[in-house]
Amino acid sequence: MNRLEGKVAIVTGAGRGIGRGIALAYAREGAKVAVVSRTAATVDEVVDQIRAEGGEALGVTCDVGHADQIAAMIDRTVATFGTVDILVNNAQGFGTEAKPTGTPDFIDLEVFPEDEWEYTMRTGPTATLRAMKGVFPYMKDGGGKIINFGSRRGQIGHAKTLAYNCAKEAIRALTRTAAREWGPYGINVNVINPLVMSNSLKTFNEQGHKGALDQVPLRRYGDPEKDAGGLAIFLASSESDYLTGMTFMLDGGFYMSP
Repeated sequence: MNRLEGKVAIVTGAGRGIGRGIALAYAREGAKVAVVSRTAATVDEVVDQIRAEGGEALGVTCDVGHADQIAAMIDRTVATFGTVDILVNNAQGFGTEAKPTGTPDFIDLEVFPEDEWEYTMRTGPTATLRAMKGVFPYMKDGGGKIINFGSRRGQIGHAKTLAYNCAKEAIRALTRTAAREWGPYGINVNVINPLVMSNSLKTFNEQGHKGALDQVPLRRYGDPEKDAGGLAIFLASSESDYLTGMTFMLDGGFYMSP
Protein backbone atom coordinates (compact mmCIF):
# COMPACT_ATOMS: atom_id res chain seq x y z
CA MET A 1 0.00 0.00 0.00
CA ASN A 2 0.94 3.67 -0.42
CA ARG A 3 3.13 2.96 -3.45
CA LEU A 4 2.11 6.35 -4.86
CA GLU A 5 2.26 8.29 -1.62
CA GLY A 6 2.68 12.01 -2.28
CA LYS A 7 2.44 11.68 -6.07
CA VAL A 8 0.10 13.84 -8.15
CA ALA A 9 -1.81 12.11 -10.93
CA ILE A 10 -4.06 13.32 -13.73
CA VAL A 11 -6.47 10.69 -15.05
CA THR A 12 -8.59 11.62 -18.07
CA GLY A 13 -11.83 9.84 -18.84
CA ALA A 14 -12.03 9.16 -15.12
CA GLY A 15 -15.77 9.56 -14.67
CA ARG A 16 -16.48 5.92 -15.47
CA GLY A 17 -15.03 2.62 -16.66
CA ILE A 18 -11.28 2.15 -16.87
CA GLY A 19 -10.46 5.74 -15.97
CA ARG A 20 -12.62 5.60 -12.87
CA GLY A 21 -11.00 2.33 -11.81
CA ILE A 22 -7.52 3.80 -12.19
CA ALA A 23 -8.41 7.01 -10.35
CA LEU A 24 -9.78 5.06 -7.39
CA ALA A 25 -6.81 2.68 -7.37
CA TYR A 26 -4.34 5.57 -7.42
CA ALA A 27 -6.05 7.35 -4.54
CA ARG A 28 -5.97 4.17 -2.46
CA GLU A 29 -2.22 4.01 -3.04
CA GLY A 30 -1.75 7.52 -1.68
CA ALA A 31 -1.78 9.64 -4.85
CA LYS A 32 -3.50 12.99 -5.11
CA VAL A 33 -5.76 12.56 -8.11
CA ALA A 34 -7.17 15.02 -10.63
CA VAL A 35 -10.34 13.26 -11.79
CA VAL A 36 -10.99 14.49 -15.32
CA SER A 37 -13.99 13.90 -17.57
CA ARG A 38 -16.48 15.76 -19.75
CA THR A 39 -19.43 15.10 -17.45
CA ALA A 40 -19.48 17.02 -14.17
CA ALA A 41 -21.87 14.59 -12.46
CA THR A 42 -19.64 11.55 -12.96
CA VAL A 43 -16.54 13.54 -11.97
CA ASP A 44 -18.24 14.55 -8.73
CA GLU A 45 -19.21 10.95 -7.97
CA VAL A 46 -15.63 9.72 -8.26
CA VAL A 47 -14.23 12.66 -6.29
CA ASP A 48 -16.79 12.09 -3.54
CA GLN A 49 -15.88 8.40 -3.33
CA ILE A 50 -12.15 9.13 -3.11
CA ARG A 51 -12.70 11.70 -0.38
CA ALA A 52 -15.06 9.38 1.50
CA GLU A 53 -12.23 6.81 1.56
CA GLY A 54 -9.83 9.38 2.98
CA GLY A 55 -8.04 10.30 -0.24
CA GLU A 56 -7.34 13.62 -1.95
CA ALA A 57 -8.99 14.45 -5.24
CA LEU A 58 -9.71 17.37 -7.53
CA GLY A 59 -12.59 17.27 -9.99
CA VAL A 60 -11.97 18.81 -13.40
CA THR A 61 -14.53 19.01 -16.19
CA CYS A 62 -12.64 18.86 -19.47
CA ASP A 63 -13.31 17.99 -23.09
CA VAL A 64 -9.96 16.74 -24.38
CA GLY A 65 -11.01 17.66 -27.89
CA HIS A 66 -10.19 21.29 -27.06
CA ALA A 67 -6.63 22.48 -26.46
CA ASP A 68 -7.61 25.27 -24.09
CA GLN A 69 -9.45 22.85 -21.81
CA ILE A 70 -6.44 20.52 -21.65
CA ALA A 71 -4.22 23.45 -20.69
CA ALA A 72 -6.74 24.52 -18.04
CA MET A 73 -6.87 20.95 -16.67
CA ILE A 74 -3.12 20.97 -16.11
CA ASP A 75 -3.10 24.49 -14.70
CA ARG A 76 -5.81 23.62 -12.17
CA THR A 77 -4.00 20.48 -11.09
CA VAL A 78 -0.73 22.33 -10.56
CA ALA A 79 -2.46 25.21 -8.78
CA THR A 80 -4.09 22.73 -6.38
CA PHE A 81 -1.39 20.09 -5.87
CA GLY A 82 1.82 21.85 -6.95
CA THR A 83 2.98 19.60 -9.80
CA VAL A 84 2.15 16.57 -11.98
CA ASP A 85 4.00 13.27 -11.51
CA ILE A 86 1.68 10.90 -13.38
CA LEU A 87 -0.44 11.40 -16.49
CA VAL A 88 -2.98 8.82 -17.66
CA ASN A 89 -4.39 9.62 -21.10
CA ASN A 90 -7.48 7.44 -21.09
CA ALA A 91 -10.13 9.71 -22.66
CA GLN A 92 -11.14 9.06 -26.28
CA GLY A 93 -14.07 10.40 -28.26
CA PHE A 94 -16.11 8.40 -30.78
CA GLY A 95 -18.48 9.50 -33.52
CA THR A 96 -18.38 13.24 -34.16
CA GLU A 97 -18.33 16.30 -31.93
CA ALA A 98 -21.90 17.09 -32.97
CA LYS A 99 -23.05 13.49 -32.47
CA PRO A 100 -20.74 11.56 -30.14
CA THR A 101 -21.23 7.81 -29.70
CA GLY A 102 -20.34 5.35 -26.94
CA THR A 103 -18.26 3.10 -29.21
CA PRO A 104 -16.60 3.41 -32.62
CA ASP A 105 -19.13 3.23 -35.46
CA PHE A 106 -18.77 0.29 -37.85
CA ILE A 107 -18.35 1.97 -41.25
CA ASP A 108 -16.85 0.73 -44.51
CA LEU A 109 -13.50 2.35 -45.32
CA GLU A 110 -14.56 3.63 -48.74
CA VAL A 111 -17.35 5.74 -47.25
CA PHE A 112 -15.74 6.63 -43.92
CA PRO A 113 -16.81 10.23 -43.07
CA GLU A 114 -14.09 12.82 -42.62
CA ASP A 115 -15.81 14.50 -39.67
CA GLU A 116 -15.67 11.23 -37.71
CA TRP A 117 -12.02 10.76 -38.71
CA GLU A 118 -11.20 14.30 -37.55
CA TYR A 119 -12.98 13.98 -34.20
CA THR A 120 -11.48 10.57 -33.40
CA MET A 121 -7.96 11.80 -34.15
CA ARG A 122 -8.44 15.08 -32.29
CA THR A 123 -9.69 13.40 -29.10
CA GLY A 124 -7.16 10.57 -29.39
CA PRO A 125 -3.55 11.15 -30.50
CA THR A 126 -3.82 14.94 -30.72
CA ALA A 127 -5.27 15.23 -27.21
CA THR A 128 -2.70 12.76 -25.90
CA LEU A 129 0.14 14.79 -27.40
CA ARG A 130 -1.25 18.05 -26.02
CA ALA A 131 -1.52 16.65 -22.51
CA MET A 132 1.98 15.15 -22.70
CA LYS A 133 3.48 18.45 -23.84
CA GLY A 134 1.58 20.23 -21.10
CA VAL A 135 2.95 18.11 -18.26
CA PHE A 136 6.50 17.88 -19.61
CA PRO A 137 7.74 21.04 -17.82
CA TYR A 138 6.74 19.48 -14.48
CA MET A 139 8.44 16.15 -15.20
CA LYS A 140 11.64 17.10 -17.00
CA ASP A 141 13.65 17.83 -13.86
CA GLY A 142 12.47 15.02 -11.61
CA GLY A 143 11.03 12.35 -13.88
CA GLY A 144 7.49 11.18 -14.29
CA LYS A 145 5.16 8.46 -15.55
CA ILE A 146 2.91 8.71 -18.59
CA ILE A 147 0.41 5.98 -19.45
CA ASN A 148 -1.40 6.09 -22.77
CA PHE A 149 -4.07 3.81 -24.20
CA GLY A 150 -4.00 1.84 -27.43
CA SER A 151 -6.11 -1.01 -28.77
CA ARG A 152 -5.65 -4.43 -30.30
CA ARG A 153 -8.01 -3.25 -33.05
CA GLY A 154 -5.27 -1.00 -34.33
CA GLN A 155 -2.71 -3.78 -34.13
CA ILE A 156 -4.75 -6.17 -36.26
CA GLY A 157 -6.43 -3.59 -38.52
CA HIS A 158 -9.94 -4.41 -37.33
CA ALA A 159 -12.47 -4.09 -40.16
CA LYS A 160 -14.84 -1.10 -40.23
CA THR A 161 -13.24 0.88 -37.37
CA LEU A 162 -10.76 2.83 -39.48
CA ALA A 163 -10.39 6.05 -37.48
CA TYR A 164 -10.21 4.28 -34.14
CA ASN A 165 -7.57 1.86 -35.42
CA CYS A 166 -5.43 4.67 -36.80
CA ALA A 167 -5.85 6.82 -33.71
CA LYS A 168 -4.73 4.06 -31.37
CA GLU A 169 -1.73 3.09 -33.49
CA ALA A 170 -0.75 6.77 -33.67
CA ILE A 171 -0.83 6.86 -29.88
CA ARG A 172 1.48 3.86 -29.74
CA ALA A 173 3.91 5.55 -32.15
CA LEU A 174 3.73 8.75 -30.11
CA THR A 175 4.48 6.74 -26.98
CA ARG A 176 7.57 5.08 -28.44
CA THR A 177 8.88 8.41 -29.74
CA ALA A 178 8.38 10.10 -26.38
CA ALA A 179 10.00 7.15 -24.60
CA ARG A 180 13.17 7.66 -26.64
CA GLU A 181 13.25 11.44 -26.42
CA TRP A 182 12.18 11.81 -22.79
CA GLY A 183 13.96 8.79 -21.31
CA PRO A 184 17.03 10.90 -20.46
CA TYR A 185 14.76 13.04 -18.27
CA GLY A 186 13.65 9.99 -16.28
CA ILE A 187 10.18 10.04 -17.86
CA ASN A 188 8.67 6.61 -18.54
CA VAL A 189 6.02 6.43 -21.28
CA ASN A 190 4.04 3.23 -21.82
CA VAL A 191 0.81 1.99 -23.38
CA ILE A 192 -1.98 -0.24 -22.09
CA ASN A 193 -4.11 -2.12 -24.65
CA PRO A 194 -7.12 -3.19 -22.60
CA LEU A 195 -9.98 -5.63 -22.82
CA VAL A 196 -11.58 -4.37 -19.64
CA MET A 197 -15.26 -4.05 -18.77
CA SER A 198 -16.39 -0.51 -19.53
CA ASN A 199 -19.47 1.28 -20.79
CA SER A 200 -18.27 0.96 -24.38
CA LEU A 201 -17.67 -2.77 -23.99
CA LYS A 202 -21.12 -3.21 -22.47
CA THR A 203 -22.58 -1.45 -25.50
CA PHE A 204 -20.53 -3.66 -27.81
CA ASN A 205 -21.92 -6.80 -26.16
CA GLU A 206 -25.46 -5.45 -26.24
CA GLN A 207 -25.08 -5.09 -30.01
CA GLY A 208 -24.87 -8.86 -30.30
CA HIS A 209 -21.18 -9.66 -29.98
CA LYS A 210 -21.68 -12.20 -27.21
CA GLY A 211 -19.19 -14.66 -28.71
CA ALA A 212 -16.29 -12.28 -28.14
CA LEU A 213 -15.73 -13.57 -24.62
CA ASP A 214 -15.20 -17.10 -25.95
CA GLN A 215 -12.02 -15.84 -27.60
CA VAL A 216 -10.50 -14.77 -24.27
CA PRO A 217 -8.48 -17.64 -22.77
CA LEU A 218 -9.25 -16.54 -19.21
CA ARG A 219 -12.97 -16.32 -20.10
CA ARG A 220 -13.60 -12.98 -18.46
CA TYR A 221 -13.18 -9.30 -19.12
CA GLY A 222 -10.79 -7.31 -17.00
CA ASP A 223 -11.98 -5.45 -13.93
CA PRO A 224 -11.48 -1.65 -14.06
CA GLU A 225 -10.18 -1.38 -10.50
CA LYS A 226 -8.44 -4.70 -9.87
CA ASP A 227 -6.92 -5.34 -13.30
CA ALA A 228 -6.65 -1.94 -14.99
CA GLY A 229 -5.99 -0.18 -11.70
CA GLY A 230 -3.41 -2.78 -10.68
CA LEU A 231 -1.40 -2.49 -13.89
CA ALA A 232 -1.67 1.31 -13.88
CA ILE A 233 -0.34 1.41 -10.32
CA PHE A 234 2.65 -0.69 -11.35
CA LEU A 235 3.37 1.55 -14.36
CA ALA A 236 3.09 4.67 -12.20
CA SER A 237 5.30 3.38 -9.39
CA SER A 238 9.05 3.03 -8.98
CA GLU A 239 8.65 -0.70 -9.68
CA SER A 240 8.44 0.08 -13.42
CA ASP A 241 11.38 2.51 -13.60
CA TYR A 242 13.21 0.34 -16.15
CA LEU A 243 10.24 -0.06 -18.49
CA THR A 244 9.46 2.44 -21.24
CA GLY A 245 8.06 2.47 -24.76
CA MET A 246 6.23 -0.79 -24.10
CA THR A 247 2.70 -1.93 -24.94
CA PHE A 248 1.06 -4.00 -22.20
CA MET A 249 -1.75 -6.31 -23.35
CA LEU A 250 -4.30 -6.25 -20.54
CA ASP A 251 -6.70 -8.63 -22.27
CA GLY A 252 -6.74 -12.03 -20.61
CA GLY A 253 -4.64 -13.52 -23.38
CA PHE A 254 -6.97 -12.45 -26.20
CA TYR A 255 -4.17 -11.12 -28.41
CA MET A 256 -0.89 -12.99 -28.32
CA SER A 257 1.85 -11.84 -30.68
CA PRO A 258 4.90 -14.05 -31.29
